[in-house]
Amino acid sequence: MVTSNIRPQLNGRVEAASALKISPSFPSFGSLALPKSPLFGTDGIRGKAGDLLTAPLALQVGFWAAQVLQQAAGRKGAIIIGQDSRNSSDMLSTAIAAGLTSAGLEVWNLGLCPTPCVSYLTNATDAIGGVMISASHNPPEDNGIKFFSENGTKLKSPETQQIEAGLRGQPTLTQVTEGWGHHYQRPTLTQEYTNALLRSLPGDLDLSGQRVVLDLAWGAATQLAPLAFAALGAEVICLHDQANGDRINVNCGSTHLASLKAAIREHNADLGFAFDGDADRVMAVDAQGRTIDGDYILYFWGKTLQAQEKLPQDLIVATVMANLGFERAWQSLGGQFCRTKVGDQYVQAEMFKTGAMLGGEQSGHILCHHHSFSGDGLQTALHLTALLQQSGSTLDAMVDDSFHTYPQLLQNVRVEDRDRRLNWQEYDRLQSAIATAETAMGDTGRILVRASGTEPVIRVMVEAENADIVQYWTAETVKAVQQYSGQ
Repeated sequence: MVTSNIRPQLNGRVEAASALKISPSFPSFGSLALPKSPLFGTDGIRGKAGDLLTAPLALQVGFWAAQVLQQAAGRKGAIIIGQDSRNSSDMLSTAIAAGLTSAGLEVWNLGLCPTPCVSYLTNATDAIGGVMISASHNPPEDNGIKFFSENGTKLKSPETQQIEAGLRGQPTLTQVTEGWGHHYQRPTLTQEYTNALLRSLPGDLDLSGQRVVLDLAWGAATQLAPLAFAALGAEVICLHDQANGDRINVNCGSTHLASLKAAIREHNADLGFAFDGDADRVMAVDAQGRTIDGDYILYFWGKTLQAQEKLPQDLIVATVMANLGFERAWQSLGGQFCRTKVGDQYVQAEMFKTGAMLGGEQSGHILCHHHSFSGDGLQTALHLTALLQQSGSTLDAMVDDSFHTYPQLLQNVRVEDRDRRLNWQEYDRLQSAIATAETAMGDTGRILVRASGTEPVIRVMVEAENADIVQYWTAETVKAVQQYSGQ
């Protein structure tokens, strides 16, 4: 537990306290123009800042979240807030803090930090919840709000539904609004998170002689990631290493690896890591410039834990996006493989249900319950580097000795209408196109169509033993989605 200097003194106060009690009903700030479909997706509330995500909405989200988090914890306590570098993050953070303090809660504001930092500190302190302002890998104009429970896990659906019920004027719980809360700036707490990451690594780990390139995506990891690698002795080369709300994720980070691959070649580096905007996911690249996604990371980490007898049931939890090559390679080692819906919250839920200690997503969300309850890009990068150092191998050699992926193609079709996007399964012609592709591929491939929970797109993924088959059925299915969306 983090115990030293957790509760700030009065001179750290941003907002003065008041002994007054406010009314037991929340004052209306005007009606909110909310979509008919649920606000909370697979990773909190996400949308375009100033459109869906406005200050009035964030204010009321903060108030209703305060009600839910207090009830869930059974007590009053602090709420920890962190944010990424987006230009709208200050606005949303301030508005949410106002909603939380209006309900009588204390706010500890970390400022710029990775999402897993909020998760860790929420669990490690006596806070009753956490909030992260970020749209993860989305473009700069988007933003999002995600919540954590007092144990650092993402808030479950019943709790987010209670928040949404309050926003829609249909509260399902008794409001508690006694007194005013206080708002404190606590950026130094992020050092506790970095210290915890370093403590989780082998004590004799020395990365001297390792040249590592980090693509920080102009985002939340710009301050902490280089310091963590340098503290272990690595030579660190950084890309996009300033917090920049105009450029976060733009042609960089975990979804755009070209600049990282070029830098690895230019500097003759051993390996590189690319984080997304809030650093809860990471992609690696080896010295040959090959992409090492979440499937490979899970396979490497899983083999290590399996050899150490630290992987219960030899089970790895992944999502429907995981490559068939990965699944069959893991099973050939005697391992068990479980798939969930896309979203690290579903991976997390299955891990708790089954007792699994390792799980994640192809996109680079990796959860290892030996160390934390949150997908953590920096933690994953550090542990993968430690794994390589202790094995005496290189990332190139490990890739060569692992598995071959099946050809897989993912295409996004933009569908701005939120309600139409989420109800795509009602379109018979699209369902018929999917069924035709499934029948044609049989057990040699698979197709997955889903509405993104984080972006205004419908995703089409096709995977098969033959690349030509993948291209053909992807094109046919995308055409059907475009017809549905009116393109």
